[in-house]
Amino acid sequence: MLKKLTLTLLLTLMICGSALAANEMPKQLNFGIIATESTTTLEDSFGPFVKEMEKTLGVPVKMFFASDYAGIIEGMRFKKVDLGWFGNKSAIQAVDRANGEVFAQTIKDSGERGYYSLLITNKDSGLNSLEDVLKCDGSKTFGNGDPNSTSGFAIPGYYVWALNNTTPQECFKRVVSSNHQGNAIAVATGKVDVATNNTETLYDRIPKTNPEMAGKIKEIWRSPLIPSDPMVWRKDLPEELKQKILYFFIQFGRFGSPEKVKKEREILANTSDGWGPFLASSDAQLLDVRQIEAFKKKLKAERSGDKDGIKKAEMELAQLKEAAAIVGQGGY
Repeated sequence: MLKKLTLTLLLTLMICGSALAANEMPKQLNFGIIATESTTTLEDSFGPFVKEMEKTLGVPVKMFFASDYAGIIEGMRFKKVDLGWFGNKSAIQAVDRANGEVFAQTIKDSGERGYYSLLITNKDSGLNSLEDVLKCDGSKTFGNGDPNSTSGFAIPGYYVWALNNTTPQECFKRVVSSNHQGNAIAVATGKVDVATNNTETLYDRIPKTNPEMAGKIKEIWRSPLIPSDPMVWRKDLPEELKQKILYFFIQFGRFGSPEKVKKEREILANTSDGWGPFLASSDAQLLDVRQIEAFKKKLKAERSGDKDGIKKAEMELAQLKEAAAIVGQGGY
């Protein structure tokens, strides 16, 4: 279904890909990148991809970084970010608060369409399972993720904490927050006992950049599969410009001469997430995480006895369930 949709879109866009008049193009496009690692690392990783985007679109494309997810979301809200790479949870915020819209989905260079949230610890910590963590004796420290991170916050917030009727604050003597790289460093150096992370950071990025550190970390919990990250643009961009952007993403690493495809596949694979060719997508891919967030609200309201909050969360869950059913029937 997705392959058919992607090919149909590509054929349409190949026809109209050159339809955007030069005087309608912006002077510059700003491409937002979520803060999973240091700015220097991200610049090296995404630089070649952005240069190829510039060539196709015919305008300068500037990478926009912020210290956290909220900075990219606010950048889009105030039109300082035109399109960008988000996680599913941060994409929800971009859609709801910053007039964003999902237009494509990343996949791994191996073809995988998802990744996993993790709890990690130092290999010598003595902690070996989620059950060890959930003893919640108040003697350990915890490295949480950015509040807008899917794998670092939303997913463990639901599967680890909400479903076990507790919170990190109730479980640990100290809770700090960082990005995935920061949490990995904190665990490897013993600054925190447990932290959130994901399979992309722990098994793809860190072994390449710091194999010694990778050898000091072990996984003790893994979530269900999380849909691969969405690409989001400002909904109010000109339609002709959006067609040209979508054409670039969908054809990149997929169509052209063997030399062109090989070069573009290498550029994608060398990004920090090890991307493969993109798939067409929509806001529908956010429904799973939206349902998790709504269920967390319901559990929180139940714990506090907030009847209005329970009713509101149940209504939201019903609406999301109906939307998910429509998507499942191909009617979205």
